[in-house]
Amino acid sequence: MDAEYEEQYRAFLRRLRQARQDAGLTQQEVASRLGKPQSFVSKCESGERRVDVIELTRFASIYGKPLQFFLSSE
Repeated sequence: MDAEYEEQYRAFLRRLRQARQDAGLTQQEVASRLGKPQSFVSKCESGERRVDVIELTRFASIYGKPLQFFLSSE
């Protein structure tokens, strides 16, 4: 992958983590709402697991953020 793509994905991961923190939720609380283990949220936030568009929609709903928040450039 090229460096620009990697930086954009790292920025996305920062926004994903920030949205959870802004919502005042722990990874465990988010995982419970998703019906997933805490490790799922951790792996999504760290980039170990890629987030698909359906999952992103669910994160956005839980965090009360529009999808554009996650997709905009910093």
